[in-house]
Amino acid sequence: MKLYIKNMVCDRCIMTVEKELEAQQLPWKMVRLGEVELVKTPSETELKRLNQRLSGLGFELLDDKRSQVVEKIKNAIVSLVHRGEDDHNLKMSAYLEQKLEMDYHSLTTLFTAVEGVTIEKYLILQRIERVKELLWYDELSLSEIADQTGYSSVQHLSQQFKKVTGTTPSAFRASRENSRRPLDKLS
Repeated sequence: MKLYIKNMVCDRCIMTVEKELEAQQLPWKMVRLGEVELVKTPSETELKRLNQRLSGLGFELLDDKRSQVVEKIKNAIVSLVHRGEDDHNLKMSAYLEQKLEMDYHSLTTLFTAVEGVTIEKYLILQRIERVKELLWYDELSLSEIADQTGYSSVQHLSQQFKKVTGTTPSAFRASRENSRRPLDKLS
């Protein structure tokens, strides 16, 4: 049986969910961003208890199909932007169609209806958070950051960064203020 879980955005989230499944004595085959495959179908009581425990940790079991698809879209984007999975040169529409095996128009319509923001805007917010992270660590040049985050140029990165944050990447780096936001709070 598969369960879909909202707000899983990193490897630490996967480990947290695995530990909770073990604590609840629910054997699992696989845990990845937003998705858990259990060995057997849990009882209603077990599901309710798991949902309560996960909610206390900032997660949520998803039971409607629309929310599950939206969470899959978010996880695919997070994996692409923050974990460096796949190729940044692949168009987002083709990437999501390939990952979710659904028509992009259907995906974008559903995402906007559920989240109130377009897939493109969500992608930009994720990319800017990744840029902030890389700027904060101060290990890469702006050119390297632009390349690593899929921007065509430093100028494009800088323009989009300023539009979203109100400051330039250089000013952000110099300020050393950590105005980064949790990935599950972007939208």
